[in-house]
Amino acid sequence: MEEYISPGDLVIDATAGNGNDTLALAKLAGKGGKVLAFDIQQEALKKTESLLKEEGFFDVCRLILDSHHNMGNYLAEEEKGGVSAIVFNLGYLPRANKELTTKVQTTLPAVEKSLEFIKPNGIVVLIVYSGHEEGMHEKEALLSFASQLSEKKYHTAYLSYPNQKKNPPELLLITKK
Repeated sequence: MEEYISPGDLVIDATAGNGNDTLALAKLAGKGGKVLAFDIQQEALKKTESLLKEEGFFDVCRLILDSHHNMGNYLAEEEKGGVSAIVFNLGYLPRANKELTTKVQTTLPAVEKSLEFIKPNGIVVLIVYSGHEEGMHEKEALLSFASQLSEKKYHTAYLSYPNQKKNPPELLLITKK
């Protein structure tokens, strides 16, 4: 991520979860940067807030109780097309209700919009967990979507661990040329 995010940049954590990605993004964007962190669970945002305050990066972040599907509603017009990185850590909140998970119906449109929001040489990072039914649907839809992107406008990369058991996370990266 250091290759894509500079101090002062605008970045988005589309799925705040426990706050680890939000914190990493805040550290890279620095005190002059801005991080928007989304989650649909108040519990996730409370954990994220606690971690950010503990680490001294709360003032850099805006925590938003809403779906990543609506992230465009929170960007000023001049910010659209100027985001350095957007991170999606899909699935469910660790040690929480596993029935409450990201869904392809909102994730795919959010990823599509993300490509409009990132600047040239920006990146969308998708951490995909396919070890549950909805995760498998997300993975299939996202890989299909990524494979159809214009090679003149985007680079895509997909990383998996074929020798690992228990469905480890897989990584889909999309960069705008």
